[in-house]
Amino acid sequence: MEGNWALTKKRARLEQRARIVQMVRAFFISREYLEVETPQRLPGNAPEAHIDAMTSNDWFLHTSPELCMKRLLAAGYEKLFQICHCWRDGERGKRHLPEFTMLEWYAAGCDYLRLMDECEILLRVLVAQEHFTYQGETIDLSGPFERLTVAEAFERYATLGLAEALESDRFDELLTLEVETYLGRGRPTFLIEYPSELAALARCHPERPQVAERFELYIAGLELANAFSELTDPTEQRRRFETDEAERRAAGKPPYPVPEKFLTELAAMPEAAGIALGLDRLVMLLTDATIIDEVVAFSPELL
Repeated sequence: MEGNWALTKKRARLEQRARIVQMVRAFFISREYLEVETPQRLPGNAPEAHIDAMTSNDWFLHTSPELCMKRLLAAGYEKLFQICHCWRDGERGKRHLPEFTMLEWYAAGCDYLRLMDECEILLRVLVAQEHFTYQGETIDLSGPFERLTVAEAFERYATLGLAEALESDRFDELLTLEVETYLGRGRPTFLIEYPSELAALARCHPERPQVAERFELYIAGLELANAFSELTDPTEQRRRFETDEAERRAAGKPPYPVPEKFLTELAAMPEAAGIALGLDRLVMLLTDATIIDEVVAFSPELL
């Protein structure tokens, strides 16, 4: 009987993936995080201009477990983590899948600075040595990770400064095409202090409200995680949702319902921070995979 060679040749990486997932789970349990499962089919996701959800009858598959996990924080759960599948329409490439695995964790009484420290600890736990090699490039984990502001990154690597990039609506283009490739080279980079216009669900800095307490983690030019100190003001969060929804509709995208239950409970959420980390991409890095297809059993084309 003829086997499927496309599946057979993935075995070594899938075995490595299983060990990595087990180590991740053990890491959070050892730090007294509660593992939770939240519904993957929702009445609506948080409206984001550049993320499109997949429909499931008259509801949607979740693009992230974020809203439900924050509702758990508001209900008194202090430290949570989840490993789950998420769906985003139209995302397919060497580093993207429409169905992918996300690791998210949240902690009350925490901010984005502490999450950066926790990221560093997690990666050092997962890598036995002080360094690893990805696509011929050595990544050093022994010292502090680089912390680079978005403004500094644009000044250093982009053809336009941050203010000009925002004014000309070219921020995402320049970040993707000119900045990201230089981030996390030789050692991981935390890209920090996103402009407040791009705060999403993040809290703005109390002393510098023009920036948000948000970071993204990059290794070898690959975006691995997005994190922030959480916004807990329901009025401000509603305003941001309305702005994002207006941008979506202006672009001709289908309307999303307002997540009213989340907004109602948000005022009860304590100060907290949360992070979403792409588990498939993490496995890519730690197994030296060229494309994301190599670290999942079934990419869409194999179905």
